[in-house]
Amino acid sequence: MQSTSRDSAEWWRESVIYQIYVPSFADADGDGMGDLRGITGRLGHVAELGADAVWLTPFYRSPWADGGYDVSDYRDVDPRHGTLDDFRELLERAHALGLKVIVDIVPNHCSSEHPWFAEALASPPGSPARDRFVFRDGRGPGGDEPPADWRSKFGGSAWTRVPDGQWYMHIFAAEQPDLNWENPEVLAEFESVLRFWLDLGVDGFRIDVAHGMCKDLTPPLRDTLGADSAPLNAPPEGHDHPFWDRDEVHGIHRAWRRILDEYDPPRIAVAEAGVSESRLPLYTRPDELHQAFNFPYLRCPWDAAEFRRVIDASLDGARPVGALPTWVLSNHDVVRHLSRYALPEGTDTVAWLMADGREPAADGELGRRRARAAALLTLALPGTTYLYQGEELGLPEVADLPREALRDPMWERTGRVRKGRDGCRVPMPWERSGPSYGFGPGGSWLPQPESWGEHSAEAQTGRPGSFLELYRAALKVRRSFTGDESFTWLPAREGELAFRKGALECRVNLSGAPLPLPASAGEPLLASGELGGGTAGHHLPPDTAVWLDTQPR
Repeated sequence: MQSTSRDSAEWWRESVIYQIYVPSFADADGDGMGDLRGITGRLGHVAELGADAVWLTPFYRSPWADGGYDVSDYRDVDPRHGTLDDFRELLERAHALGLKVIVDIVPNHCSSEHPWFAEALASPPGSPARDRFVFRDGRGPGGDEPPADWRSKFGGSAWTRVPDGQWYMHIFAAEQPDLNWENPEVLAEFESVLRFWLDLGVDGFRIDVAHGMCKDLTPPLRDTLGADSAPLNAPPEGHDHPFWDRDEVHGIHRAWRRILDEYDPPRIAVAEAGVSESRLPLYTRPDELHQAFNFPYLRCPWDAAEFRRVIDASLDGARPVGALPTWVLSNHDVVRHLSRYALPEGTDTVAWLMADGREPAADGELGRRRARAAALLTLALPGTTYLYQGEELGLPEVADLPREALRDPMWERTGRVRKGRDGCRVPMPWERSGPSYGFGPGGSWLPQPESWGEHSAEAQTGRPGSFLELYRAALKVRRSFTGDESFTWLPAREGELAFRKGALECRVNLSGAPLPLPASAGEPLLASGELGGGTAGHHLPPDTAVWLDTQPR
């Protein structure tokens, strides 16, 4: 079996990578916005947790129309987040703590304030400057209709008209014009950008919208007839879509893999690819990217049969290409999983957020039990686990943010019918009290709930049974079982998941009734909640997971 460790060339195969949403992790200068110096000062928390790496969301120069995912300069740090020297210090500190650093790269689109786009607007139709983007003439009398029916993921048309009458494409906000990846200048520019950050010492990249960079621009442009209206990170219906998951994108990823392999040790890349289960393995073929996010697992309902199906599909898809799956429960684009698990199955989270989390009422205790069990389930699976900042504190979604505080462009672009993603981006609580619960010496760019102090790292450190101590224990135990990637399902009862990964046995009770642990089960190592039964024989309560050692040492 493949041996892995924090220091090996393939450290990423069975790693734990901690996602830092830069605006909301820590603020050193007191302006209410997270920054790189703040992160550097809190990296000890991530190292003590037991993670192998951090993934930083964009911190590049940006007008911030979409939380930094609208980049105006790919080679510099936005002043709200610090300086390039701050980034160098962060990198040095992380490496001293044994943490790898993965940074976000945003290649599908740039900011409308990028110098290239300013040049395109100042140039005539058909010019080389416009060819770096997707500009087209409109349809209908006078070209007054968009070139195709393509829809933005943030609501409304994916086309915006410029004063000379042409239209430009943007899968997301109008401030995020899509780049034309058929243009060799675009390819060359991003290869240069990758080398810039690799030469600084980063250990890899998370590739934003890795499945959307290439478009079918053959005239006339094809309509989608609504096939592109799926939620963020959800795969489009069918495969032959004009701008999602096109085969041509794999040529770009192969070229990038060759660059990553030039470095010693080789650097890694993970794809954000919201594609079908059958297509996902194409992104992790041996000559392409190392990993791809597993969104089917993130979207899985609290159901044993569905979890088993998704786990099987993930493992079966990864094996033929020599990869391992990734496992993720939350990120900066979705309702936090503790709150999702607290809602009745089938709840429309968009409507729930618009009702400020009141309808239907969330069962907070149920969500906490399930989130703790899901952590042990996820961390026991072979492959890489991505943790989203705050899940180790048991943070819920902040569903009742006031309308005037919302910053997500989705809010305005949908005519204020979708609150967007701000509820999972509320800044981290580090301390029980203070103006921003330790996030920074000032306030915070999104309001924090009054309950945030008791969720803080300070409040949970050393407290038996806290979320933080559960995660710390789980990552410590997990490390002792890495290196054996074998996976076997065990006989299980209705509503139960039972499997063995190497010598680690994991059992999760997703049913509504207690389940006795088999007499043949190994020694309990860690449980997400208190096991019943005492010395007479343990049983697993509902919504609880346990790790057992089949080879006690």
